[in-house]
Amino acid sequence: MSNRKQDDTSLKIYLCEPRGFCAGVDRAIQIVEKALQQYGQPVYVRHEIVHNRYVVDNLKRKGAVFVEELDEVPDDGQPVIFSAHGVPKSVPEAARQRKLFYLDATCPLVSKVHREAERHFSGQRHTILIGHRGHPEVIGTMGQLPAGAVTLVETAQDAESFTPPDSASLAWITQTTLSLDDTREIIGILQRRFPDIEGPRKDDICYATTNRQQAVKAIAERCDMVLIVGAPNSSNSRRLVEVASRAGCKRAMLVQRAGDIDWQAVNGIKTLGISAGASAPEVLVDEIIESFEQRYTITVETVTTAKEDIAFKLPAVLTR
Repeated sequence: MSNRKQDDTSLKIYLCEPRGFCAGVDRAIQIVEKALQQYGQPVYVRHEIVHNRYVVDNLKRKGAVFVEELDEVPDDGQPVIFSAHGVPKSVPEAARQRKLFYLDATCPLVSKVHREAERHFSGQRHTILIGHRGHPEVIGTMGQLPAGAVTLVETAQDAESFTPPDSASLAWITQTTLSLDDTREIIGILQRRFPDIEGPRKDDICYATTNRQQAVKAIAERCDMVLIVGAPNSSNSRRLVEVASRAGCKRAMLVQRAGDIDWQAVNGIKTLGISAGASAPEVLVDEIIESFEQRYTITVETVTTAKEDIAFKLPAVLTR
């Protein structure tokens, strides 16, 4: 499809609200930016600070250096920052042994799950973590406890087949960015099989994940297509695509930015839903809407299902 606007083609866009950055992502990015202002270049960041290439590239241009492990960080006195997903306890311990100056950008809602894991361990409960194998948040959460103290459950089938070391003393926690519906099913199985299992005092799936999934559910049925702005390695963004499909939209796709849109797949649509994962900046949403405006006569309706006014404090060392 050419960039020339088709005068006979109108398109209604339903724009989800809330969408995009959550408080934890905003805090993590601010930590990197303020560290650069306060301590100068370079500032090292272990793992992607959040799962979004646009954000990472922007911080690189400002002087952030991204590494996968601490052994890539030189002993030059500059800060190293741990990503919003959280890290195993072994990482800050290794930093302390090397006398590295580190800042922890772990989302406070992920830290809450870490404290729950520690509470269950101190109560001599074996902990089941519902989450996705290999995701940095899951690695970080499992790394809060000794090996063998946590069992990862990814699916309903896993929940059915799980054999506990002690069925009388169990607890469950979850990754913060899961599908609400999938997680509810898994929890139901665990509670049926182990009626005395202990859960969190407050849901582990974070407010931002919950709100974005509910907003996508609200528009899915009325959309010929739903586009979710986010990265392929972003768990919460991928869950939004699944939610849109299950809620009645036949064409739900994940795109990182406007250049990724498959315009052949867009052909023939009259209604489009747009949302963005919690690590996707609003500028990418604007870019996508502008791309559609070049090709269609568009009207945009914002569909608001929740209001968010949460903000997390920055580390004290950055606010003095």
